[in-house]
Order: sequence, then structure tokens, then C-alpha cells
Amino acid sequence: MWFFSLAAWQQALLASLVMYLMTTLGAACVFFSKRPKQGALTILLGASAGIMIAASFFSLLLPAIEAEGALPAYLPAAAGFLLGGMFIIVSDLLLSRTQRTFHAIGDKRTALLYFAVTLHNIPEGMAVGVAFAAGMSGEGALAGMLLAVGIAVQNFPEGMCVAFPMRAKGMSPMKSFLFAQGSGAVEVPACVLGAIAAAAIGSLLPWALAFSAGAMVAVVCSELIPECFSGNKTLASVGVVAGFCLMMVLDVALG
Repeated sequence: MWFFSLAAWQQALLASLVMYLMTTLGAACVFFSKRPKQGALTILLGASAGIMIAASFFSLLLPAIEAEGALPAYLPAAAGFLLGGMFIIVSDLLLSRTQRTFHAIGDKRTALLYFAVTLHNIPEGMAVGVAFAAGMSGEGALAGMLLAVGIAVQNFPEGMCVAFPMRAKGMSPMKSFLFAQGSGAVEVPACVLGAIAAAAIGSLLPWALAFSAGAMVAVVCSELIPECFSGNKTLASVGVVAGFCLMMVLDVALG
């Protein structure tokens, strides 16, 4: 397949464009409805959470543990995972403080949601780029492709979750769409930069993989899980389990 003959950064670029397209498609739903169906959105968000949890382990953390290096395998994996998780946790704390500032000058929760989603898209994009760098040629790039598919699935409801609150606050459909699709655009440069940096500095690859895994798990815990379980817990649980199983089977069978 011609895709596997491309350089890692080229693979990452194409994958990130697909991820961005899914965000755009999700945001475009604002032109047809003011509010998505909650049940379908819950299942889709749950499936996205399951897919990303499985991808974090099978496509990122496990390769980080198996990578050869001067240090024991568990050290860069554990340290990188902790750093990635802390990056998201600290970002959330900073955004929470910003929320209090917004509240003092008016209701700006929609702006907070937008900045939170945009910020979390950066490590997601980096994770895909790093995954492609870990499998620079041949079928090793399947790990990056599967991870990109998992994030792309998540990006569709994410685009809706950004666009619809803006529409509900009185923003025009076009402006809501433009802001929402813009939140996914940051994944493109982050993905390419992640692939270039990880490929150029091979010794940092296990750290980068583990960092991306930690960031992804923290994003799932802070954003997707609370969002989908705030509605129907049964549908959310079905989505998480189904998404995890799907990603696990694809990764093990094709990887």
C-alpha cells in the first residue's frame, strides 16, 4: 500500500487531515439541528473513550515499554506516562482558574469549553505523530493509523459538543461551525511536529510514546468519561466496552 511507503511525517499529515475532517463534519451538524440526540451521542462518546484507552495502551504505552534503551524499560514508560497525565491535569487546573475569571466578567463557559477542547487536541495530535514515528515503515505504521482512526471517531462528537453550545448561546450557525472546526485544526501541526521530533531524536521515542499515552488517558478521564456518564450510564458503559474491544481486536489482529 502506497501509504506505508511514505515518510512518518507524511503519514502523520494525512492522518491528521482525516482527524480534522471528522471534527469539521461533527461541527457541520450545527447547520441541520440545534441539539443532537443524547442517546446516540452518549454511545459515540463512550466508544471514543474505550477506543482511546485501548489505543493508549496497545499503540503507545506497550511500544514504549518494549523499546530498547539504556534505562530499564519501566522507567521511561512510567515517567513519561506520569508527565503526560500531569500535563493535562495542570492544564485543567489552569483552565478552572480561568473559568472563575470568566465568571466574574460574565458567563463564558462556552469559551472555556472551546479552549479546553483545543488544548486537549494538541497531545492527541502529538500522540498520532509519535505513533507513526515508532513504526516508520511497513505495517508498523498500522499502530499510528489505528490510533488516528480512534481519535477521528472521537472528533466527530467533539465537533458537535463545541458547536452546539455556541449555537445555543445565540451564535450564528456559520460562526459556531467555524469556531468548532478550528478547535480540531491544531491537531494537524501537532501531529506532524510529533512525528518529526520523535523520528529525529530516537532516544526520546519511549518517553514521547509514554507521555502521549498519559495525556490521552487523562483527557479521557477528565473529558469523555464524565461527559458520556452524565447521561445514560448503561449506554455509556456499552460504548466504552465496545470501543475498547474494537480497538484491541484491530490492534492485535493487524499490528
